[in-house]
Amino acid sequence: MGLLEQGEYVCALPGSATGPAWQEMEAHNFAITGASSYRTDKGVGTYLLEGKRVTFTRGPMKGHRMMLLSSGLLQELGGDGKLGRLRCHRSGPLED
Repeated sequence: MGLLEQGEYVCALPGSATGPAWQEMEAHNFAITGASSYRTDKGVGTYLLEGKRVTFTRGPMKGHRMMLLSSGLLQELGGDGKLGRLRCHRSGPLED
């Protein structure tokens, strides 16, 4: 078991060759606030990091799963266990 790096995480979908490179998905943004804890605009919760797999276990993101690609970079996991399109990256330290 492990912990994600504390800070604000911004989530986005890939853009297109003719438009912006990324399309931010503000509704998916979150912050890692402490040992296995996170917050969103809708409330607080907990997560579990096992190896590279992150599972949000309580709170507004309960049941959502992600894969830790590198320090501060996560990508969603679908119900079939395959990587999805949504990526979240650590954008900076915690904001008050």
